[in-house]
Amino acid sequence: MKIDIIIVYQPRYTFGHEMNFVPPVTGIHLAALTPYRHRVRLFHQQLDALPYDSDADLVALSFFSGFAEEAYRLANYFRQRGKLVVAGGPHVTFWPEEALEHCDAVLIGEAEAIWPQVLEDAERGALQARYVGQPQPLEGLPTPRYDLLSPGFVIRRVIQATRGCPFHCSFCSVPSVNPGFRTRPVEEVLRDIRYDNFPHWWQRKVVWFWDDNLTARRPYVKQLLQAMIPLKKWWLTQASLDIARDPELLELMQASGCIGVFLGIESFGEASLKDAAKEQNRAPQYKEAIATIHSYGIAVMAGFIAGFDADTPQSIALMARNLADIGVDVPFLSILTPYKGTPLYARLAVEDRLLLERGWRFYNGYNVAFQPAQMQADELLEAHRALWRAAFSPLAVVKRLLHGIPALRPGALLLSLAMNGFYGFKALRGNQPLRMKTR
Repeated sequence: MKIDIIIVYQPRYTFGHEMNFVPPVTGIHLAALTPYRHRVRLFHQQLDALPYDSDADLVALSFFSGFAEEAYRLANYFRQRGKLVVAGGPHVTFWPEEALEHCDAVLIGEAEAIWPQVLEDAERGALQARYVGQPQPLEGLPTPRYDLLSPGFVIRRVIQATRGCPFHCSFCSVPSVNPGFRTRPVEEVLRDIRYDNFPHWWQRKVVWFWDDNLTARRPYVKQLLQAMIPLKKWWLTQASLDIARDPELLELMQASGCIGVFLGIESFGEASLKDAAKEQNRAPQYKEAIATIHSYGIAVMAGFIAGFDADTPQSIALMARNLADIGVDVPFLSILTPYKGTPLYARLAVEDRLLLERGWRFYNGYNVAFQPAQMQADELLEAHRALWRAAFSPLAVVKRLLHGIPALRPGALLLSLAMNGFYGFKALRGNQPLRMKTR
């Protein structure tokens, strides 16, 4: 069979993206799971021209809720052209009946156990409507199909060493989509890290772990990092703030080439952290924890969310100054979004605070899909946009870069320069998160 895999995307910025730092692991992993007798092509809609004249027998769409409307448009189009269309991803997992209105089949949950069966059934004309993938051990997974990636991705070697997260944040669907916490065999992860068939030196140098919390199981990650030291790579990942209290781990991170870590800090307010079920974070400790991580030369990327029940326009405006005070190198600023499968969604549904007239395009992390507690929805949107502009103003960007010069190792400084430059240039030319409109 001829198979086209499309990672669906709908623009989230005023002018869209001319490039992107890193691809999601989904497409290249699904392509690697595809038996070799099939021809497979991969398209990331964010960067690639879509194959509207495709000769494929089967089109597979992967998407999250913010891109569902675009996914359904594509599904309807390809079905009208006689293609079999299957869909998967977080949105389909929680809204399978809706997806089946547009697709021939849905993949619910994780793909490893069901994707080969989907293809076998499609090949013999016996495709079922629903396939449910149960969580599987992560042994024996193939190396992702990096050769299928668009040249527009700056970093190409994305790897998953673990899956799941032991924490249960109120806004996060990971515990529902990927239940439990599982690890891959260290040697299989090292095999993927050794893959080096990339055109540019930095693509051969950098490893991006697409893990929700790589450091959650300390004995495992320490074994992995010890084995990575001879490979002399630069790497980055997502972790929890508690790594600052583990000097042995930080030493291994430094020795194995860590240049950056993403921390889900989320908020400076105690009530908001409680609302997020993230009470392990302590705002008074942020500055010291980040300084500790900096002392090992590692850049700190940090996520912050606006829209918790204790948030006000004034507290959101203060966030830009607080970011500078605690020493974050690269901030990621989003709006609280009630995805199905999360405690947040369940609570807001009971409280009748979901703005049901707002379509799936509002569920993209940059728009408001619920009624905030302390302000109107449009006030939250305006407060977030003002925060975004302040955080990526030329002055704020320059200050962050200057602050990092004495603290960061060369790879970490390059990471900070690239990301701050990317978002700072967007802000300078007025390219900010797109405001969705109700129809």
